[in-house]
Amino acid sequence: MGRALIIGAGGVASVVVHKCCQNSEVFDEICIASRTKSKCDALKEKLQGGKTKITTAQVDANNVDELIALINEYQPEIVINVALPYQDLTIMDACLATKTHYLDTANYEPEDTAKFEYSWQWAYRERFEKAGITAILGCGFDPGVTGVFSAYAMKHYFDEIHEIDILDCNGGDHGYPFATNFNPEINIREVSAKGSYWEKGQWIETEPMEIKRVYDFPEVGVKDMYLLHHEELESLGLNIKGIQRIRFFMTFGQSYLTHLKCLENVGMTSIEPIMYEGKEIVPLQFLKAVLPDPASLGPRTVGKTNIGCICKGIKDGKEVNYYVYNVCDHQECYKEVGSQAISYTTGVPAMIGAMMLMNGLWKKPGVYNVEEFDPDPFMEALNKWGLPWKETFEPTLVD
Repeated sequence: MGRALIIGAGGVASVVVHKCCQNSEVFDEICIASRTKSKCDALKEKLQGGKTKITTAQVDANNVDELIALINEYQPEIVINVALPYQDLTIMDACLATKTHYLDTANYEPEDTAKFEYSWQWAYRERFEKAGITAILGCGFDPGVTGVFSAYAMKHYFDEIHEIDILDCNGGDHGYPFATNFNPEINIREVSAKGSYWEKGQWIETEPMEIKRVYDFPEVGVKDMYLLHHEELESLGLNIKGIQRIRFFMTFGQSYLTHLKCLENVGMTSIEPIMYEGKEIVPLQFLKAVLPDPASLGPRTVGKTNIGCICKGIKDGKEVNYYVYNVCDHQECYKEVGSQAISYTTGVPAMIGAMMLMNGLWKKPGVYNVEEFDPDPFMEALNKWGLPWKETFEPTLVD
């Protein structure tokens, strides 16, 4: 049916490649491109022989001219960006220049500033619209599925949603004293920043890990959660009717928090360059180099994730509490695609979003967040492609 260019060769990219190959009726051909071509070739070696034709390429995603040249040569219908968030804008620029559809899983943030928001990418709206191409932003799980969950709840169960709490629970255990489940640099920047939530049209800022809740998660159990800032709060605040408050919570074990605080105290999480033996290094980038590669965690991670949304609002004048969530097993993910559940829950929605665009269901000129599209076909696809969801009207808050 179509051809996709996948930029990136890490854990999430590996899942996207696997799922595209499973979905060969939509993805006739894929090209895997990264700065390190050997990683792309290794992915190709694992999966070649199926119905999807796989090619590989070397590209520097920071270089717009290189990206344009590759897109012009390969002629994809869509570029699936699973590289680093720092590279979103260069890839969007290349898509504009070549009039190619675009999808990513996380919003742009400058490499030298621990700040992420949608303003940089939303600024492309008019240009993408005039070019007649679609950009789908944040089509992982959170952001991504959590936005689709919210849109689905709005469509089917509410006249107005007043509150949304997004709960990201990882009940997995990889056995290391300290490791991150996705890119360490991005993970630590996100977690060590001040928290914030959206309430009545404004941002309320909190200290890191200041607000804690305890939930009893189906199939996972009781877990501590902490409020963080997260990008989907920004778009949902604009796109969900009647919304008054949106918060994002993530689980962290005590070992992770203790190690992170020690690393912060000695300056290892800093993004400010320092001189070391005559060379300039960034402490956080050095820390990333010595931590376990998230892609290596798959075979040793056991347990499950539970990620979903609690929505509270009004339907026909009555109060409604609604909880929709997915449970994903780390070892089952590893058996299927060779990754742990964190990469799986991000990579599967990226493939589905690309499929939605390629089959015309999510295809309109401009730049959009996922909750701006019809959620129903995406929700159906989640059940088919490995992320089945459940819903209840009785979410459990312990504290």
